[in-house]
Amino acid sequence: MDQKYDMTIGGRRVGAERYEEIRNPANASVVGLCPMGTESHVEQAIAAASKAFASWRNSSDAERAGACQAIAKVLGDNAAELSVLLTREQGKPRKGLGSEFELGGCAAWAGFTVTQSLPVKVLEDSPKNHIEMHRVPIGVVGSITPWNWPLLIAIWHIAPAIRTGNTVVIKPSPFTPLSTLRMIELVSAALPPGVVNVIAGGDELGAKLSQHPGIGKIVFTGSIPTGKKIMASAAPTLKPLTLELGGNDPGVVLPDANVEQLAEGMFWGAFINSGQTCAALKRLYVHDSLFDRTCSALAEIARKVPVGDSMVETNLLGPLQNERQYRKVIELVEDAKRHGARALIGGEPLAGPGYFYPVTLMTHIEDGTRLVDEEQFGPVLPILRYRDVDDAIARANRGEFGLAASVWGTDRAQLSAVAARLEAGTVYINKHADIAPHVPFGGIKCSGIGREFGEEGLEAFTSIKVINAAA
Repeated sequence: MDQKYDMTIGGRRVGAERYEEIRNPANASVVGLCPMGTESHVEQAIAAASKAFASWRNSSDAERAGACQAIAKVLGDNAAELSVLLTREQGKPRKGLGSEFELGGCAAWAGFTVTQSLPVKVLEDSPKNHIEMHRVPIGVVGSITPWNWPLLIAIWHIAPAIRTGNTVVIKPSPFTPLSTLRMIELVSAALPPGVVNVIAGGDELGAKLSQHPGIGKIVFTGSIPTGKKIMASAAPTLKPLTLELGGNDPGVVLPDANVEQLAEGMFWGAFINSGQTCAALKRLYVHDSLFDRTCSALAEIARKVPVGDSMVETNLLGPLQNERQYRKVIELVEDAKRHGARALIGGEPLAGPGYFYPVTLMTHIEDGTRLVDEEQFGPVLPILRYRDVDDAIARANRGEFGLAASVWGTDRAQLSAVAARLEAGTVYINKHADIAPHVPFGGIKCSGIGREFGEEGLEAFTSIKVINAAA
């Protein structure tokens, strides 16, 4: 009998009248049954979180740090179970930069959050005034998470919220709900009831969260169109938002780059999680003098990377997570071919069950092609020629995206000069898609609002309260 997962509301398991099968994208086998929550469950979860907030908002700094430490321990103790469930549900491999890597990141992020704090700032201490600025919790945080890194992004939302005295209602993607349901069930048992709650179901539940007056803040990671809808639905209640949205992240390879030395970093910057990463390298501009060498170096790596069922530990890349994304990747590659692009390697879906698409390098392709202009979110990298660095920068800055970018080369002065001109929330030099809990992360333009991680990310879960006293 298929395993049935439930929601966690107010510290209790809560079922639903209807459950849906969640299937493994590698072979279509049933992973488990997901409860299809209703708007009534949203109301219950917000009520439970609001009740918990009444006391949690007054918790001490030590209690909040202890909660994050408890989360880190739960994640470490249960990493084996959660990583297997994550692999079966999401499709990423267990090894390499896969589910075990993701669970390690979850524990590390929660552990780092323990060390963070936002002490009171004294703005004036004079014979006339004593003025302090306090960072206070907002209330119930609504978290809406995507299917590509479901557990890690959940922790990115939950840990800073709890650390700053908020409570949480989280709603995972309907494509990958099971691992989040199980993680929150485990985590909730280590926390006061109602501090963290999880509901599951269709997209309408996310819409309900974002417009609900009982939600004080929304944190969302996902696509630009969905982010715009969330922003619109949150507007009537003037909720603060943190939106980490799509990226079509460019890389610029300068004429002096040692491409053989840098190719490994370029490859995994593009193909981590089969390219299903917002900040992954998604279009590569290469100087004409290095174009053939760069293509050859990347193709050599691609040929050695095993793709297949993610439960086979030797495989380093798995399937695309869902049929919709699989069809989109096929559509973008076929459109590029019709416009003259060529597949240096890959370019056709793999035979057999599952949403498998091979590592694909596309050449003879230009800006204006959908594969270049849109976020493909799959294991496909368009490689484009350029002759003039100014032209490459202008092309890299085209469009509505601005999450991350990278520049590759040898001359530090030129690398820094190009990095300063690339329009993105994060610009990498000789690497890509490298994130850390102490480094603020987020996008500009349509790639997002606000920052996660670091002190700036922690502050985003608070309001400023000034105490202005006469001396």
